[in-house]
Amino acid sequence: MASTDKPTDSELYSKETRPAAPPTVHYFAYDVALRVLLFAASLTAVIVVVTSDQTKFVVGLGERKAKFKHSPAWVYFVVALSVSGLYSIITTLASISIIAKPNLSTKFLLHFAFWDVLILGLVASATGSAGGVAYIGLKGNKHVAWNKVCNTYDKFCQHLAGSLAVSLFASFVLVLLVWLSVYTLHRRIPK
Repeated sequence: MASTDKPTDSELYSKETRPAAPPTVHYFAYDVALRVLLFAASLTAVIVVVTSDQTKFVVGLGERKAKFKHSPAWVYFVVALSVSGLYSIITTLASISIIAKPNLSTKFLLHFAFWDVLILGLVASATGSAGGVAYIGLKGNKHVAWNKVCNTYDKFCQHLAGSLAVSLFASFVLVLLVWLSVYTLHRRIPK
């Protein structure tokens, strides 16, 4: 005679013994906001640099123009920030699509983390190289007889300094995006 007090084998094995997963918090709204900030910072930095032309009369040389195109570091800066802006548009659209359909969110988070680090390296290296050239323009270098030019092209140098500050902000936003992606992936690992 079988007792009805004991659970059957099928009842024992059908129940999950794992603890319940913590409630998932979707950070994609923050992700979208940070990516929009990245786009705004990239676009602002590019526009400020591209509009930084200044013409001055230099004694002994005549009319001279200062343009970002005269320095390969600043051309690299504009290209890198343009790539960052395009990347932010694409990933913002991807983040919005993940909010609508969250079933592929983990795979996208991993790709976002990898690509965000790559774009962070690109933006940081462009900011560093342009910053080095801007510093030489501001202070000069007595040892190799490079004169300062910011005392002559003041508006030009102010534009460059402003774009460097905005680019540093874009780098910081990219660091936050990497942290957000890694933290969100970390929270999805069952403990």
